[in-house]
Amino acid sequence: MTSLAVTAAAASAPARAAVAAAGSNADQRNFLLARVRDAMLGTGRLSHPIPPPQLRPALGAAVRAYDNCQYGRLADALPRLISSGHSAGETAIPVLAETYTLVTRIMIKLDDQLGWIAADRARTLAAASGRPLVAGEAARNLAVLARRAGWHTQATQIALDMAEDEMLRGPAPTLTAERGLLVMSAAYTAAHDGDRSGMRQLTEQAAATAAQLGSGVLLRDHGGGFGPTAVRLHRISAEYAAGDPAAAIAAARELTPRSLPTLERRARYFTDIARAYGMWGRRDQCLEALLHAERAAPQETHSRPAVRDLVTSLLVSGRTSPDLRGLAARCGVP
Repeated sequence: MTSLAVTAAAASAPARAAVAAAGSNADQRNFLLARVRDAMLGTGRLSHPIPPPQLRPALGAAVRAYDNCQYGRLADALPRLISSGHSAGETAIPVLAETYTLVTRIMIKLDDQLGWIAADRARTLAAASGRPLVAGEAARNLAVLARRAGWHTQATQIALDMAEDEMLRGPAPTLTAERGLLVMSAAYTAAHDGDRSGMRQLTEQAAATAAQLGSGVLLRDHGGGFGPTAVRLHRISAEYAAGDPAAAIAAARELTPRSLPTLERRARYFTDIARAYGMWGRRDQCLEALLHAERAAPQETHSRPAVRDLVTSLLVSGRTSPDLRGLAARCGVP
């Protein structure tokens, strides 16, 4: 792990303080879910509505909070965006579609069924907005939900059909990048379906697309964006999902956390490494990667069901340590 995490050495004093103060972060997940649920169902009270001209800046702030794994801020920002967006009428449709896309992304991460409602609303609103990038992201998130439900054929069709849709045709780099994101989604579905060859073929297609666009990151607000670095990060999770943890760790060695565009992506990097090491049976390296993820993004790490499942497996599969027991307590794992 030393070579993998050279840029994420000992946490700074602020990071250590964040970890120490994060004991209630697991509760923040439930608070966030409750607030968003009430806003989506219209059962919550709207305080301080956002004026229509301020909806776009407010959404930008919410995306930055997501990128920085600040779930506490999202628990306030998302309900206000949902309620205010619905109240603002047709002019707010594009912002509302993007808001529901962001909500879907978070619900996927938190493994909550609200994601299905948010995804359906995002796709309907995206179609009404006529904006191709919004429609592409809505379809991509719906494909992720279908994959998680085990509907691999449908997930692949949703992603690849959208990648070939007329809305995303054209030479604009952002349209090409959105097509690349959709192809990567289909590749990850192939990995979960046990189709290692299909996964690698689609991943190479996405890599070729990224190479055409240069070394920068496009569509950064779309879950970390698209570019060569995004494809390399995708390879880690795709390889372990296809059952090859050694290939996942090899892919991880091609990246450094500092090269990733957002804090959320850096936390994803360490979590993916942990899952690969967990599959490989390398418990010490798995725990070390989880601790790096926690230092980078405590709220993200403590809130994700996937992380808590991994911590639970470490607790029951072998000896424990003070570091493991401490992490379990901070994640709310008994």
